[in-house]
Amino acid sequence: MLLDEPSEGVAPVIVEQMANMILELKAQGVSILLSEQNMHFAELVSDRAYVLEKGQIRYHATMAELAANEEVRRAYLSV
Repeated sequence: MLLDEPSEGVAPVIVEQMANMILELKAQGVSILLSEQNMHFAELVSDRAYVLEKGQIRYHATMAELAANEEVRRAYLSV
């Protein structure tokens, strides 16, 4: 399943429900590719992270490693 920014513009309670549904789908063996800027949402549902810049993979690791890497988050994910 491909999801492109599913949390954008959605109420927090709905985002939480989406996260639960994604986790249920994952438990059933469904593969999910998520494009998301909401770091909190991505952390809830993602196993792996890939940071793209101009069509190139600039960073890849587990989601937990990305969340813990302040330098990468500052370089690629901050505004």
